[in-house]
This record gives sequence, structure tokens and C-alpha cells, in this order.
Amino acid sequence: MIITDPVTGDSCLLVTHESGMRICVAEQPGFHTASAQLGVRFGSVHRRFSADGQTVTLPAGTAHFLEHKLYENADGDAVTQFARLGASDNAYTAFDRTVYYFSAQQHFAEALTLLLDFVQNPYFTERSLEKERPIIAQEICEYSLDSPDDRIFFLLMEGLFHRHPVRCDVAGTLDSIGQITPELLYQCHRAFYQPSDLVLCCAGSVTAGEVLEIAGRAVKRRPPVKAVPEPIPEPETVRVPELREQMTVSKPQFAAGFKSPPVTGEALLRQTLLGELVLDYIAGQSSPFCQRLLSEGLINDTFSVSAFTGESWFVLMAEGESDTPERVRDELLREITLVAREGIDPERFAALKRAAYGDAVLSVNSPAASAEAMTDALIRRLPSPYLVTALLPSLTVREAETLIAERLRPDRVCLAVIEPG
Repeated sequence: MIITDPVTGDSCLLVTHESGMRICVAEQPGFHTASAQLGVRFGSVHRRFSADGQTVTLPAGTAHFLEHKLYENADGDAVTQFARLGASDNAYTAFDRTVYYFSAQQHFAEALTLLLDFVQNPYFTERSLEKERPIIAQEICEYSLDSPDDRIFFLLMEGLFHRHPVRCDVAGTLDSIGQITPELLYQCHRAFYQPSDLVLCCAGSVTAGEVLEIAGRAVKRRPPVKAVPEPIPEPETVRVPELREQMTVSKPQFAAGFKSPPVTGEALLRQTLLGELVLDYIAGQSSPFCQRLLSEGLINDTFSVSAFTGESWFVLMAEGESDTPERVRDELLREITLVAREGIDPERFAALKRAAYGDAVLSVNSPAASAEAMTDALIRRLPSPYLVTALLPSLTVREAETLIAERLRPDRVCLAVIEPG
């Protein structure tokens, strides 16, 4: 099936391989490089699942540990092999996915074969896991425990959510990574890394025929295993209205987040885009509210707003530095009430939509960005990687005002603060 962006005319070919793997290719002959991403719907929030008639509960950080260990095999490590091909490779684990990717000017076929090979062929030993634990432990300390920016985020999640795994760092904890065994990693790979659960997206100086030919040789057929993630029931209320910690910071850092019910699929994308527009309207850098707080010295240029959403969580948030975080939260709540009462100005809302539209078009102007957009769409089970530009013009003021009433409720807010100490 060929999918075309009605705005730019860009297109991609989407096919389902006989193994069940979904493959998407955007031919971009004007570029000298090609990029590939191999993604799987297995991330840090998938902590409990049923497969083969049994229920499995995973230690925090299992998906991230699996990502690290897949790069190592009996013949060495994939990083070295990519380097020999002149390819730039990496991977990441997020809350709802794990993605392996590379870009190359030459030897794309060999690099794609390598990508498909090491992701499908796990090799875990107790010795290799023991070698990896201190590496991941150092990563946890550097980013989760010693980074105020990371810590403020997870402090907010701990305040908002009662039980949802989104409260936990993607890499896990120093205790949880000690519980991960080779057998557990093999079990997760068998359950979640089925070809039918993988998505392969390629863009740049490559043809669909080349990608499909390589996939035909490299994708393994395996007996199907149906892994069913089991969601953890999460109340709609916030766990606590305020949380504080001390770290070595020169100025208090804060994050104020609004928790609201999640949605899925295309509705999630639409609500996320609306949420981002509403936050920009109320408290974005060009908003009167933000300019007033800057002039009064309540915030500085670190202040920002964002939407953090997934199929089982929905958070709209503002964060930055302030000597009086509680006052910033209170001022934000007052501004939300004012906008809800007076309504949204259609002209200003339209201007923000145009700006977001331009950003969306520019965000996919490289093979790597195109491959990422296709991967995101397939992981989210969206019908098109070009859906953002299709949806943005259709967002209405009435929808935005409804979102304010439903998703920016004063009884669903938590303030997280890291104080100097």
C-alpha cells in the first residue's frame, strides 16, 4: 500500500511481510544517506504479561537491559560490526517501545542485514549479564540519581501516579537490575520480539525492492507466541498534590503536571496535538502569561510546557526554575481558569496551529527523521506517518476549550520541587 502526504507529496510504501513484520519504505533519491529503524512494542511500562499460559512479572528496567544485551552475540558485538561498515548506529528504550537504528552512506544492505540479524538472535549468558550490570548501574546513577532534570521528571510521575510503571525510570533501579537473569531476557525476547511485533522503517537513498529483498532473506519465521501485556489499574486521581526532594542545584527546579484519562490510537495523537497547542496558548514562551512571569522574575528562560502521553497515560506539564514554585503553580492555575472563562481567541489559536504545522513539515526533512516518523506511526498503530499534518488544520477552538475543562483540572495537578541542599 502506498501512503502519500497530501501536503508535501511525499510517499512511502507499507507492506506486511509473510512473517507478519510490517515494513515501511520512503524512497528519497535526493539524499546520499539511508536510515533504517527496527522497532518493537516492548518498553519500560510493560512489566507484567501473560504468554504460554503463564503470567510473568518483570523487574524494572528489563526492556532496557534487553536492548543493551542484544548488541552482544557469540561473534562479538554489533557496534563494532556497524563501525566496520561505516554505519552510525544506536538504540533506545522508551516507556512504550524499543528502537534500534542506523544511518549509512555505503553498505546499507550489509548494515540492514546486520540489524535484522542481531535483533532476532539473542545471546545471553550469566557472565555477560554480570559484565553489563555495572555499566547500566552507572547509567542509572548518572541520569536518574544525579541529574536534576531527569529526577524532577520522575519525582512528578511519582506524585501523579499511584501504581503505573511510568513512575519508574526506564533503566530501572540499582536493585531491580540485579534481579534480571538470562532466562528472563530469553523469555521476554520470545514473547515480544516476534516478527509480527517488529516494525522496519527505511528512508533515503534506498529502494523498497532492496529492503524487501533483504527482509526476505533475513527475517526469521518463528512459531507464534502471543504475549498479552496486563495493564496495572491506575486511579484517575493524583497520588499526592506535592512532592519535594533536595539535590545539588543552585536554584529550585519544579514541574507541575496535570493527570487525565488516557486514550489510544488516532484519538491519542489528536488529543496530544491539542494539548500541546493549549499549553502553548496558555503558557508558551510567546504567551502573555509567560512574558508576565518572566518580567516579574517568577520564572526564567528554562520555563517550558509539554505533553507527555502514551496509550495508558496522559500528562500535560510545565517545568522550569523558580525561587517560588508554589506561586508559579498558583499563577498557572489562575491563568487556566481565566482562559476557561473568557474562551480562546480564534486568531491566536490559528496562528499557533500554523506554527505547529510548519514545525511538523520541517521535522521530517531527512532520512533519519522520516524513518523515525514512520516507526512512531507503526508503533502507535496509526494509519499514516503523515497524520500530524493532516490533523493539525482540523483542530478546533471548541475542542481546545473542552480539553482545558477536562484535562487541566485543578484537582488533578501535582507540583514536584527539587530544592538546593
